[in-house]
Amino acid sequence: MAAADQKPLGSGFHAKSEPHEILAGIDLSGKTAIVTGGYSGIGLETTRALAGAGATVIVPVRDPAKAAENLAGVDGDVSSAKMDLADLASVRAFADAVSKDIETLDLLINNAGVMACPLERVGPGWESQFGVNHMGHFALTRALMPLLEKASAPRVVALSSVAHRRGGILWDDIQFEKSDYNKWAAYAQSKSANALFANALSRRMQGFGGRAFSVHPGGIFTPLQRHLPEEEQIELGWLDKDGTVPPMIAEIFKTTTQGCTTTLWAATSALLDDMPGVYCEDCDVARLAGEDSLRHQHCAPHITADGDAERLWGLSETLLAAA
Repeated sequence: MAAADQKPLGSGFHAKSEPHEILAGIDLSGKTAIVTGGYSGIGLETTRALAGAGATVIVPVRDPAKAAENLAGVDGDVSSAKMDLADLASVRAFADAVSKDIETLDLLINNAGVMACPLERVGPGWESQFGVNHMGHFALTRALMPLLEKASAPRVVALSSVAHRRGGILWDDIQFEKSDYNKWAAYAQSKSANALFANALSRRMQGFGGRAFSVHPGGIFTPLQRHLPEEEQIELGWLDKDGTVPPMIAEIFKTTTQGCTTTLWAATSALLDDMPGVYCEDCDVARLAGEDSLRHQHCAPHITADGDAERLWGLSETLLAAA
């Protein structure tokens, strides 16, 4: 993938397109999808939309009771199984179980994540945002590759964020072992990692007709903000001092249904057949960020660097092997 590929295609959709618009005329009958975090926020709406279009959807869940409650109202062929992205043994067990139940995997939506949380360590001591958002999904995808290889034109969609523009991979101190922890730098790193992961993965899927993409779903009020106190959301400008949403933010932010549509578009659009590894936003390929870009839009050049994508892939393989 080259930075030059980051140009909108004129998809005909927009920032606040709804799922029924994206999936109009698309029949996913006979397709199998896995949606991490598919029982909460935009993940739940992704599950609902894919199942509504005929797909069989499997949702890995960290909280089975909550998942059962949230998924009870979803029509279609939807099931769940226990998995925690912070626990590699759990990831492997889920992948092993799924591999016994299905023969092929058509869509893998790496949707789950954590944001701006206090410093925690997961796995063998990884910083939790890098560990959950990137390494957990890296391990899951690697384990499910044999199923993807058997599918016809499979796709993997990695949920990144415009927060990647805050900074790239901290190559000299990825786990914040030498420097003071900064929750936003850690989040930016993990979201840059998600985009670079899709870049590198798409090259590995081309041999069997697969594609991988990363997406920014948009600004949405979901449980992802659970680590942000109201005072900080006011400081960020997301809320007014009285706790209400300012008109400007209301204009920019999306509903949970609108927040899943770029994912759905990346998972199904024929326009992306020849655009492996690109980063998408607002139901189209995102343009490269420039001086006129607002802070909530567009793509920073560092996530289009094939060399960095390959470097991260190699490092992730090493970290996984040692875990």
